[in-house]
Amino acid sequence: MADTTEKAFAKLNISLDVTGRRPDGYHDMCMVMQSVTLCDDVSVSLRQDGAVHAGTNLRYLPCDDRNIAVKAARAFFAAAGLKNAGADIGIRKRVPVCAGMGGGSADGAAVLRALNRLCGKPFTLPELEALGATLGSDIPFCVAGGTVLATGRGEILSPLPDFPDCRFVIAKPRFSVSTPVLFRKLDQSPIRCHPDTNGIVASIRAGELSGVCRRMYNVFEDALPPKPDDVAVLKAKLLDCGALGAMMTGTGSAVFGVFDSQRTAERARAVLAESCGEVFLARPRRRLEL
Repeated sequence: MADTTEKAFAKLNISLDVTGRRPDGYHDMCMVMQSVTLCDDVSVSLRQDGAVHAGTNLRYLPCDDRNIAVKAARAFFAAAGLKNAGADIGIRKRVPVCAGMGGGSADGAAVLRALNRLCGKPFTLPELEALGATLGSDIPFCVAGGTVLATGRGEILSPLPDFPDCRFVIAKPRFSVSTPVLFRKLDQSPIRCHPDTNGIVASIRAGELSGVCRRMYNVFEDALPPKPDDVAVLKAKLLDCGALGAMMTGTGSAVFGVFDSQRTAERARAVLAESCGEVFLARPRRRLEL
């Protein structure tokens, strides 16, 4: 087999906490992360000349070594000791860019999975996750996804039981948020409120969707600059439409609501689409196996 296609599933933060600053300049994180059915399609074919090329359906995305998918391919070949191996990578983007949904990280993780299959599975799942950690903090999670408690920089993963059945309505406003700016703001002032991560984990283990939704929280929401169509407005709209809970994912700017009914979720998507740039309906995804 010389080519294959992988789904690169987006992620949502069910909770996001920053617990400290590390000596290496990174931050200690504590997050419950969930992969969802919204995804990019990543096709990979092998080359024998050592070149790595990428292409996407979005013209403004870089396709050279700045693209995380290209970096992932080069890292895989180096780790596997394949000196003359190369790859052609095609990415059909659906996951919104600069949304806090790990779209680029999911693409990089999909490349690692694809190459692992094409090259005879030289790496185990934990080894692929460790390789992903050298490329970005979200890539280890995106290798297998599912429902996970992530700590450290986000690379220490503790899989949880499957997320309770639900629907996610995800709204990506027209503005984006600078991740470095938000981290600097958190460093400059104490965090006022932290999510009840233990309570969320307990509710997931008990299969209690309402218990999860009551406790969802993202510490970065307190560091956001005001915007005309800001996160608080989108959260309020989702809650007004019947969401059990709503919050921003990652460092934004996407906001999602959790619904226990397909019909209610579809109505909410229609309402949000009237005022928001991109709106998606998705379901939780289980953890992948190699």
